[in-house]
Amino acid sequence: MNDVLAAGLTSPLAEMGVDLEGVEVQKAGRRHVVRVVIDRDGGVDLDTVAEVSRAVSELLDVEPLASILPGPFVLEVTSPGVDRPLTLERHWRRAESRLVIATLRDGTTVTGRVVSASATELTFSVGDQTVVWPWAEVDHGMVQIEFAKFDDALPATSEE
Repeated sequence: MNDVLAAGLTSPLAEMGVDLEGVEVQKAGRRHVVRVVIDRDGGVDLDTVAEVSRAVSELLDVEPLASILPGPFVLEVTSPGVDRPLTLERHWRRAESRLVIATLRDGTTVTGRVVSASATELTFSVGDQTVVWPWAEVDHGMVQIEFAKFDDALPATSEE
């Protein structure tokens, strides 16, 4: 069911400028809970979530998707959390400048910052070095949450 819904939602959402990252359907009593995860370059704001929510709701109420999800449903539209694995080039591109633990296909893990992600390769900064891996060598990555010290977050002031 998830794959069929995803197939029916991908193109309309792409026309709205967002990527469908996932669809999850769970039974909750007499209704279903439909969770739609979206993302786009620059992130997703609340206006985009509301716009997508209206569009998806309309699509789920008419054929061919209405017959896939019969009966009442609760729709949740959200963006991916920081715990989402980076598996596609666009995920890595959206994580540029972020601290990431990269897992390579040989099982090696490397912690560093994403410099860039192109169609052919990932550029990663590890300490003073920059490394470039073709996508065939990269398995996935996980963004690391960084907390600034309180003093680092305050603007500098001059004392007179």
